[in-house]
Amino acid sequence: MKDALPACKGRPREFCTEQALAAALRVFWSKGYEGASMADLTAAMGITKPSLYAAFGNKEALFHKALDLYEAEKLAYIGEALNQPSARGVARCLLRGAFEAMTCQFEPRGCLGVIHSVACGSEAESIKAEVVVRNAGAQAALLARFERAKDEGDLPADVDPQGLARCLYAIIQGMAVQAGAGASREELESLVETGLALWPSR
Repeated sequence: MKDALPACKGRPREFCTEQALAAALRVFWSKGYEGASMADLTAAMGITKPSLYAAFGNKEALFHKALDLYEAEKLAYIGEALNQPSARGVARCLLRGAFEAMTCQFEPRGCLGVIHSVACGSEAESIKAEVVVRNAGAQAALLARFERAKDEGDLPADVDPQGLARCLYAIIQGMAVQAGAGASREELESLVETGLALWPSR
């Protein structure tokens, strides 16, 4: 994670910061930033409000740490996808990875990043801005990978790498919205297969 948790000083804490952060992540993931109250967070984390502030800072700081954890654990498939030897392999790994992450029975459905990049009120403007910046970084990496694929002849000469990257990202965003709305695994898997069926051939 980018921001390390504060080191313990004096009396040891009586709770596991990693477990507490994982619990906070699930609350933000299921309720959204604005929908997650401090009472929701402290109840799920099993700590008091003063303990939350002492260990993680305020609510916004806690969300940033939760987002770091989400990217490290739930979005690890993105790095794996970008290292695939072919552009189609990149797309397949991204779509399958997103599908598995969004439909895990042990976690909230949908995508934390998509949830927080839309429909945020004034309280969460800085949160939305941070998520948008992180999403832009991921999209830039995907675009660079597809541009390399085109240069290597792995994509047809008439394919627009930026359009292809945006199309793939739009499918993933659509999957996230539908997953959050209760779409079945079968319905979401059909989106994966359809997206791959539309992939440009050389």
